[in-house]
Amino acid sequence: MQIQIRYFASLREITRESEAQLTVPDETTIAEVCDMLLAHYAQLQPILERCVYAVNHHYVPIETILKEADELVFIPPTGGGTFLEPVIQLTREPLDRDALVRALSHPSVGGIVIFEGVVRDNTNGKQVQYLEYDVYEEMAVEQIYTIITEVQRCWGIERVAVAHRFGRLEIGEASVIIVVASAHRVEAFEACRYMIDTLKQTVPIWKKEVTMDGETWIEN
Repeated sequence: MQIQIRYFASLREITRESEAQLTVPDETTIAEVCDMLLAHYAQLQPILERCVYAVNHHYVPIETILKEADELVFIPPTGGGTFLEPVIQLTREPLDRDALVRALSHPSVGGIVIFEGVVRDNTNGKQVQYLEYDVYEEMAVEQIYTIITEVQRCWGIERVAVAHRFGRLEIGEASVIIVVASAHRVEAFEACRYMIDTLKQTVPIWKKEVTMDGETWIEN
């Protein structure tokens, strides 16, 4: 049978491919695919050991048995479109904070909390030249929806916007903006903090720092 593998971030740089078709025996597991890849790309081993796995946009264990036409993605540790309701935006274009706030404004809203992540010019004593973000778009949208669903369940908040850029970002540019609008400020603050922390942990978006000393994919 045939499966499709997609590569992101450091895996894409090592394999020099964004995606590949792989012919495997029936009932092949993800673990067995890992062994197949290591036979061709031995340098992937330290990265694969830290990966989690996604099949058809959902996280799965390494023992998962693959089926014909499955899409398999190895998710290395993460670094952090069209307007929807709630607003989710993944784009290469500069983020528009005012547009996000306008999209959530409503007479019932008493508090709007905004988190804006901005590219800074230094990290761990090194001078940053620029950042580069990579994203597994289809799965990222699904995972952001999952976070928003949890926010709605825990804090009863309906008005949420999440925007994240990918591609090359210069110093001072916004990489991510989260806007939470609610009747009261306490819920808005708590929900916004939860969203950015969870996004950085679970959403497949990777950050590469390019400094005067070289470049590194950042892992949490």
